[in-house]
Amino acid sequence: MIKATNIKKSFGDLDVLKGVDLSVDKGEVVSIVGASGAGKTTLLQIMGTLDSPSNLEDSSLFINNVDVTQLTDKELARFRNAHIGFIFQFHQLLPEFNALENVCIPAFIKKTSKPEAEKRAKELLDFLGLSDRYSHKPSELSGGEQQRVAVARSLINNPSVIFADEPSGNLDSESADRLHRLFFQLRDEFGQTFVLVTHNSELANMADRKLTMVDGLIVS
Repeated sequence: MIKATNIKKSFGDLDVLKGVDLSVDKGEVVSIVGASGAGKTTLLQIMGTLDSPSNLEDSSLFINNVDVTQLTDKELARFRNAHIGFIFQFHQLLPEFNALENVCIPAFIKKTSKPEAEKRAKELLDFLGLSDRYSHKPSELSGGEQQRVAVARSLINNPSVIFADEPSGNLDSESADRLHRLFFQLRDEFGQTFVLVTHNSELANMADRKLTMVDGLIVS
């Protein structure tokens, strides 16, 4: 599913990633933990194709047997839209659109027809317990509801892998626990792979595998 080899990232003289090797199997839920500044989010952004390694010539990142480091910008954008979903600490919903419209946006980018996109979006919102929130804008939703809409949006194109960066960091403990259980329910229901960066020890320990980063390297 995912195989990263010798991933390095530098910002000026600062070496944030120092040669990370990582593999993730299909349907696996993997958590990445570590102190602030260890390189977790940078690694997640590179694995999610939002950034690229500094050492393109001697690194590789395969997702679904495609080395994404070799794709053009246009090819990469298409690949990301079709195969990757993102969940961030802050929901990143567009305030002028309602829940249904927010969920549909990645599908519209993929050129999915409006009836098909809305049908899939409603199925996801129903599954996530938001059947009565289709027409509500983000400001009319609770924090937990906003994040569940963001989860639905990440799933709309049936991606192979979901990358989540502190997905419950902005939620109260009850909403966070509900979201954590949801990830595993989604994996069981839809077969998605999840890579989660988190400071939440409960979520990290629930994962199939917990990886610890220290100073730009995975140490366990």
